Amino acid sequence: MFSISMVAGWGHISGRLWRSFLTAHSVWHTVCDVQCMGNGMKDSDSLAGSASGSLFENLRLELRRGCLTLATLAQLKQEHYGYTLRKALAERGLAIDESTLYPLLRRLESQGLLLSQWREEDKRNKRFYRLSPMGEQMLGQLLAEWRELNASLDRILGQREGQAE
Repeated sequence: MFSISMVAGWGHISGRLWRSFLTAHSVWHTVCDVQCMGNGMKDSDSLAGSASGSLFENLRLELRRGCLTLATLAQLKQEHYGYTLRKALAERGLAIDESTLYPLLRRLESQGLLLSQWREEDKRNKRFYRLSPMGEQMLGQLLAEWRELNASLDRILGQREGQAE
């Protein structure tokens, strides 16, 4: 058995002290999304064109949000700029649109979880991102929570599958 708790962190942005919260709600969505992807659910499995299809799509997007946050933090243990981060995530099976990735990066940076730096590469200015020390700590906490939730879901789903047989 496990309990879901709120994760809080303190940081500094522009000399101001702030507090950020990552709720159990977003962690839960991370785990559920990973479970759905791990069980091979595809868009073709949805009920496209119906009210249920619309509901499925809304719930699927809700599930992906936390997963994208966790995957982005994990991938940024190594420095990336937006395009290479997007490519690395897609190569590992987690495609993300630019219109989702860049606002996510800005939000994570404003929460103190990422550091960024503008640099010129190939005669173009690019913004490189990496985890901040607080981001490294948060990633460790989120991964521990994800593992607990994932194990619980595996037990729950396994129990239900066992009952159906």
